Formats: sequence, structure tokens, C-alpha cells
Amino acid sequence: MEAEIYTVSEITKKIKDILEGSIPKIWVEGEISNYTLHSSGHRYFSLKDENSQIRCVFWRFRSNSLRFEPEDGMKVIALGNITVYQRGGQYQLDVILLHPAGIGKLELEFQRLKEKLTQEGLFDEEHKLPLPEFPETIGVVTSPTGAAIRDIIKIIHRRFPSVRIILNPVKVQGKGAAEEIAQAIEEFNQYKEVDLLIVGRGGGSLEDLWAFNEEIVARAIYNSKIPIISAVGHEIDFTIADFVADLRAPTPSSAAELAVKDRTVLLKEISSYSRKLLTIQSNLIKYSKQRVNALVESYGLRRPMDFVIQRSQRTDELLKTLIKSIKNSFEFRKKSLSLVLGKLNALSPLAVFERGFSLTRKLPELMVIKDASMLEVDDLVEVKFLKGKIESKVKKIEEN
Repeated sequence: MEAEIYTVSEITKKIKDILEGSIPKIWVEGEISNYTLHSSGHRYFSLKDENSQIRCVFWRFRSNSLRFEPEDGMKVIALGNITVYQRGGQYQLDVILLHPAGIGKLELEFQRLKEKLTQEGLFDEEHKLPLPEFPETIGVVTSPTGAAIRDIIKIIHRRFPSVRIILNPVKVQGKGAAEEIAQAIEEFNQYKEVDLLIVGRGGGSLEDLWAFNEEIVARAIYNSKIPIISAVGHEIDFTIADFVADLRAPTPSSAAELAVKDRTVLLKEISSYSRKLLTIQSNLIKYSKQRVNALVESYGLRRPMDFVIQRSQRTDELLKTLIKSIKNSFEFRKKSLSLVLGKLNALSPLAVFERGFSLTRKLPELMVIKDASMLEVDDLVEVKFLKGKIESKVKKIEEN
């Protein structure tokens, strides 16, 4: 049998399909070499260890996730897909995320926990609680000495001074921080005297924010019956707590602004609505006055008796027309009835009797006799006239 011959493109495509279809998204650790930042914004480099290397490409549209500038000799950990560049006939790693190797293990743990909790439904929108529109008491879970609590108190008191703030102080980084944060959330739920919780801290490195990536904190937020705003780090920082919380604020200051409305703005809105309401009421009163004046000046109110007399005269006219119409209707029906009665009289058997004819019936059957042959001698018959009737016996029959 003749061997099948492939083109270079065909065999490269087969290899591409096998590699890309069989190897899932993976993390790769190595040292950067031959790093190039192209004028297009794409980044090309190799990851190597003591025995091997793999070409990598990091596309420009993913650069927003990059928090450092790579360089040759840097140890990194990369998340990506194995692909085949058909034109060059070489396999490469299509990089999605890139982190320094020092935080690579934390990033892996973050992704692992995020995937686990996603599958359990902890991030689902249907479990998120609506925030109260006008909270009277707000609980805060954060460090008592950090800038976060100072910013939250300052902004809430400026926007809505009457709101009470209760702080449950906790460590926000280091050993035992996650347990303290989770316990503080549970204590607020047992206390049941707050309408809203703000849980967070200021910015920092991944290691500094790690307490808010712990599973114990995520489950405490998920189990809370009080709505929670997560306010961890700066705008670019995302933690597991952000995904579980009912609302994510990019900073503690933003959380305070989201938690309460600005009292000054509300008072201005109320004042504006009051002015609009007064204007509407004033216009309505003016319109009503004009309407009343128009009615007072109308002909019906100026000469009411004349109005009544005219309506009474019109009523008489209509009544006269109605009576005439009824009479005409009766006359028409009377004439029609006379015609019908005349026709009925012409067809009535009584008219025949009036001309001297009679009706003979055989007794006892009362059978009408139309022919003499229907009778026999001594048969009894009944003869009916216009007025009265007789009974007789047949003495003689003549058929002709």
C-alpha cells in the first residue's frame, strides 16, 4: 500500500491540533531570556530552566493585568495555553497572567480557591443582599490604627452626620488576621444592631492583602445576614472577599461614599421637589379659579330660569312628537291587521256556511263525507249548518 505523504503545513496543523487539544491551561515557572517588547505592544520571550526552554508570547490586550515590567534573568510564573505557531513550526506558551516567582505560589492559591468557591456558588448574584438605602448604624471591620478607618469615619460623618459607626477592631495582615476578620463579621451578625458592614483595609502587596483571600473570611461574608461592602486595597486590587461581598468598593473611601447618601445633596433634592410641588399646586389653583369663573359667567348660571324654561319647552316638543309617532304606529298596525283579518275570513270555512252549504260527517267516526258511496243505508250521520246541527239516519242512497 502506498504511504500517505503530508505537506509541511498539514503535519504542522496535526501537531497543533494534538497539542492544543490535549494540554489544558497550565502554570509554568522559569527564568526570562531573550525578552523583547515589540513596537506593537506584544511581548516575546523564552522561559528556561537548567535543561530546557519554551518560547512565550504575551499579547498587548492582556497587558492591563501586568503589574511589573519583565526583564531578562527574572524568575517568573506564567499562566497560559500551549499553542503552535504554524508559520514557524514551533510550539509556544500563550501567556495569560505573569507574576514574579516570589508571589507565584500565592497567586496559584488565589486561583485555586477562586475556582473552588465559584463552583460552590459563593459568587453568584442571586445570593447577594441589597444594601439599605438609608442605614442608621454601620459596622466596620478593619484595623483601628490604619488610614482606612479614619477615611471611613471622615467621609460618613461629612455625608450623613447622624449615622452611627461601630468599629470591631481586627488585625488586617499577618498570622491570625483572617480568623479575627471572620470572627468580627460573625459577632456583628450576633449583635444584630447594624444595618450594613464595611470590611476592608488600605492597599498593599499581595502578601499584605492575603487575609482577605482566606477561605474562612469568604465563608463568613457569604453567611452574613447583614449586607457587606468589601473595601480592600486600591482600585487595581481584587481579593476573594470582593467576589463574595454584596458590593465591592475599590477603596475604603469609596465604600463610605457607597454606604451613605450625601445629606447635602438630599436636602437640595428635597428643596427642589418642594419648589416643584408648590409650583404645581399654584398652577392647579389658578386653573381651578379660571374654571370656576368660567362656570359662573356661563349662560346657564346667569339665567337659570330661562335655561329651565327652554329645556321644558323642548321637552314638550319631544313629548308631542313621541305621541304623534305612537299614534301613527298604531294606525299603521290597525290597517295591516284589518287586511290580514279580511284574508282570513275569505279562507274561513264559516264563510262557506254563510252561503248555505253544510258539512256532513259519519257517526260515530266523524268522518267527513265527500261521496254518497261512502255511506250505507241506516248509517248515522251528523249534518252541521251555519247555525246548529242535526243527526239523521240514511234511508236511501243515490250515487249519481
